[in-house]
Amino acid sequence: MLQRILEHAGRLLPESKRFPTERRLRGWLEQQRLDRADYAVVSFGKSGRTWLRVMVSRIYQKRHGLSDELIEYGNYHRANPALPRVLFTHDNYLRDYTGDGGDKAAFTNKPVLLLVRHPADITMSQYFQWKHRMRPHKVLLNQYPPVDDSVTPYQFMMGSSGLPKVNAWLNEWAIALDKLDRTLVVRYEDMRRDNFGELRRIADFMQMNASDAEVSDAVEWARFENMKQREAEATSSSDRLRAGDVANPDSFKTRRAKVGGWQDYFDDAEVEAIAENIDRTLDPRFGYRRADHANDAR
Repeated sequence: MLQRILEHAGRLLPESKRFPTERRLRGWLEQQRLDRADYAVVSFGKSGRTWLRVMVSRIYQKRHGLSDELIEYGNYHRANPALPRVLFTHDNYLRDYTGDGGDKAAFTNKPVLLLVRHPADITMSQYFQWKHRMRPHKVLLNQYPPVDDSVTPYQFMMGSSGLPKVNAWLNEWAIALDKLDRTLVVRYEDMRRDNFGELRRIADFMQMNASDAEVSDAVEWARFENMKQREAEATSSSDRLRAGDVANPDSFKTRRAKVGGWQDYFDDAEVEAIAENIDRTLDPRFGYRRADHANDAR
């Protein structure tokens, strides 16, 4: 509701001021929430945040008798003041309010869970989000190009809204991690490889006091097939888990969940160019360059 109010307020302004003002207002709201949050969960869009949110929500729901509503900033805290306020953020508006650019000083003294994913997989998911799910207002607000079916996956991947944007975001956070007091880095790929182990780490970091049985239940509840079915049947109370068009698999929030699936959309030369871009421009901290994989194999 508050997001709709911000959009409406922006429409009252001249077009030249509309979106910069709304971005600053959203940044102000995020700063207020961050100041009061007990935890911040930070990720670039399409990094698996909804999947993580479903699992975390399930643990709280089972332990505390809550409804199936997904955890938002303060809804669980309002239902039970013993539960934390958790800010889920893509960290894309704060700088418009603070003027701090890529600096993460606003997160100082906050426990930060940083969820990352291979930047090419993020960008391909963003491509389908842009084409099939993104509201026109958000396209303009977040400075994406107008939706155009003639734009190929490779053009989007290498354009300013694609890989360069994702890599720059990840690089900012790679630098910031050494400056923050308490952080946990979770890789989407590791959650796919060892879902129980990674959720166990997350639950411990967030001091959820979850049993192994509760973690296992959350893993099963959030399995790809189960989430996909609930989205297709629209059984979730959350708008976050509803398909744009149930007849179009690419419009689902739970779309493929495939590690390395980005390569399926490109020929060999394009795959090489994308991998070379990542090797050249991405910080090695998260292990997504080809050299990092080679080191892992040794």
